[in-house]
Amino acid sequence: MADYVGALDQGTTSTRFMVYDHGGRMVSQAQREHRQIFPHPGWVEHDPLEIWANAQSVIQEALTEAGLRGSDLAGIGITNQRETTVLWDRESGEPLHNAIVWQCTRTQDLCRELAREGGQDRFRRTTGLPVATYFSGTKMAWLLDEVPGARRALEKGRALMGTMETWLIWLLTGGPAGGAYVTDVTNASRTMLMNLSSLQWEDEILRILGIPGQALPRIVPSSDPEPWGYTLPGGPLGARVPVCGALGDQQAALVGQACFAPGEAKNTYGTGCFLLLNTGPDQVTSSHGLLTTVGYQLGRARPVYCLEGSIAVAGALVQWVRDNLGIIGDASEIEQMAAQAGDNGGVYCVPAFSGLFAPHWRADARGVIVGLSGYADKRHLARAVLEATAYQTKDIVEAMNRDSGVELKRLKVDGGMVANELLMQFQADVLDVAVIRSQTNETTSLGAAYAAGLAVGFWESLEELRKNWAESRRWLPSMTPRQRKAGYANWQKAVERSLGWVDQEQ
Repeated sequence: MADYVGALDQGTTSTRFMVYDHGGRMVSQAQREHRQIFPHPGWVEHDPLEIWANAQSVIQEALTEAGLRGSDLAGIGITNQRETTVLWDRESGEPLHNAIVWQCTRTQDLCRELAREGGQDRFRRTTGLPVATYFSGTKMAWLLDEVPGARRALEKGRALMGTMETWLIWLLTGGPAGGAYVTDVTNASRTMLMNLSSLQWEDEILRILGIPGQALPRIVPSSDPEPWGYTLPGGPLGARVPVCGALGDQQAALVGQACFAPGEAKNTYGTGCFLLLNTGPDQVTSSHGLLTTVGYQLGRARPVYCLEGSIAVAGALVQWVRDNLGIIGDASEIEQMAAQAGDNGGVYCVPAFSGLFAPHWRADARGVIVGLSGYADKRHLARAVLEATAYQTKDIVEAMNRDSGVELKRLKVDGGMVANELLMQFQADVLDVAVIRSQTNETTSLGAAYAAGLAVGFWESLEELRKNWAESRRWLPSMTPRQRKAGYANWQKAVERSLGWVDQEQ
């Protein structure tokens, strides 16, 4: 068997390819950013062809860096920005529209209309999800309604539609020349169209949204011993390699963190922030604003479910401070600036740029900075920006504790922001639990590699993957209960100020 596994990590801001060895160690990687397209306020798009070009480039660059050939890879796993939706021509492979990104709010009117009958939780019992612009189903409906000829093309089999892993798997396995048209169960669970129990498209919801279910991709396990297809010798890998693993990015991080036991949780600090709690084979329906989602499915085994709290803006807030305000020149500078402040000076920042996700689910919210006084300066704003991510996470944990009936005891963390030690300490302080960083920060791509490796027998068991996990650092809470209570109370007041900013009738 080949000595390595490859992982294609298609994220919100960039596409990366990593090569891993049997010990779960990264051998090489390459990365390229892509454009963020904002056609209207609240609308976010990506160019699928730019992403595909970047994917091909990073695959070749990572292999070259390691001195490897595609034939040295036992399999390919894919992880992707979830909910982002693509519609394309089956014969040419040309997108019929830019991809609609998970953050996009263009389907707000449709969501409001859907919620008028049955409320925001209209489909929650079946799908685990509230009616929200976040999920792929309404994006699919928008594409079919607004792109000329799209609905007829999809119904006639001339067009295909799916999330980013569907698009990339199709291209990697041949594209117009017979590429595999599949979606993994974790991504399907984020469409608001899949029945969580049957793991099949739900006919009634498809009917309500006007989406032809027979035209959607086949739902497959996250790790599949029967490869969906093989890369082509003339493609970016230059070899025939099985494509057999796929996970939405947050579920991939759960697997990469080896959170395989019920009660284990991880939080990923990236563009957004996503906390997942493994609930095992049990679907826990949230009554406190969380999502019930598929964590992973290995082969024909029963799926593992999760409770999830999704935060739209985390690292993206630091980017906004850098790019839009110019307070810092590089994202890494914010930690030193925030440390100089000592505290937030009474300033709180709620980054509801496109509404608030879990546990609030308020599309009418918008970002606010409150508590300003003549004393406050850019250092206090920098501090408030970092604290916003920690406080949003606390909102999630409070809801998760109530839903699960189990108090969180420790939190595994990963993602770009975990390098910020001030943030990690503050996170431990406001949660009053240990925050633990793994030695491998790239847990998302590692999870995709694990999915592919398990499928082809590169790794034999979950126990092997557990042994690969190791702790890098842990932060313990040092804040007094009084400080914790007062700070969180002010945060909750700030959140309240952000609500109702957008007139729902506009």
